[in-house]
Amino acid sequence: MGELVAAAFLPHPPIVVPEVGKGETAKASITVQGMQGAAREVAQTNPEVVVIISPHATVFSDAVAVTVEERLSGSLASFGAPGVQFDYANHLPLTEGIIREAAEAGVTVAALDRDLARRLRASTSLDHGTMVPLYYLRQAGWQGALVSLGMGLLPLEELYAFGAALRGAIESSSVRAAVVGSGDLSHRLTPGAPAGYDEVAREFDVAVRERVAAHDVPGLLDLPGDLVERAGECGLRPLIMLLGVLDGLAVEPVVHSYEGPFGVGYLAVSYRVQGGAVQSLVPQLFDRRRQWLADIRKAESAPVRLARQSLETYVREGREMAVPVEVPPELRGRAGVFVSIKKHGQLRGCIGTTQPTTASIANEIIRNAVQAGMEDPRFDPVEEEELPDLVYSVDILMPPEKVESIHQLDPRRYGVIVRAGRRSGLLLPDLEGVDTAARQVEIACQKAGIPPGSHYEMERFEVIRYR
Repeated sequence: MGELVAAAFLPHPPIVVPEVGKGETAKASITVQGMQGAAREVAQTNPEVVVIISPHATVFSDAVAVTVEERLSGSLASFGAPGVQFDYANHLPLTEGIIREAAEAGVTVAALDRDLARRLRASTSLDHGTMVPLYYLRQAGWQGALVSLGMGLLPLEELYAFGAALRGAIESSSVRAAVVGSGDLSHRLTPGAPAGYDEVAREFDVAVRERVAAHDVPGLLDLPGDLVERAGECGLRPLIMLLGVLDGLAVEPVVHSYEGPFGVGYLAVSYRVQGGAVQSLVPQLFDRRRQWLADIRKAESAPVRLARQSLETYVREGREMAVPVEVPPELRGRAGVFVSIKKHGQLRGCIGTTQPTTASIANEIIRNAVQAGMEDPRFDPVEEEELPDLVYSVDILMPPEKVESIHQLDPRRYGVIVRAGRRSGLLLPDLEGVDTAARQVEIACQKAGIPPGSHYEMERFEVIRYR
């Protein structure tokens, strides 16, 4: 029988590799020491295989990627250190076990080989999210085989369940294995940070550190979506997958270090398995999600209920539903309408009209809901099995007004329309991660295909948003 012998969560800034960072590495000395300490704890357990979960490996929206090539190799050449190279045997029996156990748990896994990577314009080479932790594991004396995983954009409950399946695969194998989640916390801690500054970024890092130290898994899954979005992080999903590996075990988290010297939060943690068992959280987490969706359905506003019924009718019956005989007064007038659909917190479709195109707002909602679910060019059409997981919002647009200056915009209150000749782009107000007027206009111009530096006109508009 195989055994999980160690687990850790490590950051992955290439600058903490001396051959990359050179003199700058000293600015992250706390992180270096923390990674060394955590890596030593992992290496001392002498794992035959290390499994690394990276947010910078190939990432799928609906699956977890498992690389199945015989050798796993890469270098930090793109970071100016071609001499820092890695080459490991892939433990293929364990990858096969992971794929099998995940399928039994109902979590989709993509077996990534060179042919699939070529078709997707992806890569099977090791990424820096994998190689930076490997650098410190190697420095600590670890030698063995490797398994490389991408994080996946599945709902957090499914990622946690995947982690539990991963440990099941380890225990069904014949190897001693360690699992490392790789990720950085907020990328927006300070002015000049890589993803820009956000005043709530530090709040996110504090919340994660506190919950990690307390081993509070439900608390991590309950972090507000807007807080996570505004933090600009890349570590929460790998962390949740790692915690799933520890599901049902009594563990002691050891926080080795935290700092944010370059505007990005670096957290290094190891987990000591104490022995004995505790209750699995997997059933509880899925029950919570079902209840959350049920509560959303109960609280739906009339416009949102109409949007949902419209798409469900079209997907299940292949027809556009008729406007109900009785509709609320707010749906009887005429206006532009946007219908947005999310699945597991990720956008699944958004289509709208800036001006009325039908006889009523109700009709506009019915038509745009179908288009958002079936005709948004960024996504495949919605399938029937997805319908229970979809969450809707409806924006009814007020008439736009022309503005002369970006200073007349407020991304929380106003949406924006940019126009240059026949090109136009629209961005709704109060969107996660869009916190400045400059960023709002930039995204709207990108959507319109208006090149930077071009002349364009702007309009602003308010919306009534229904959830």
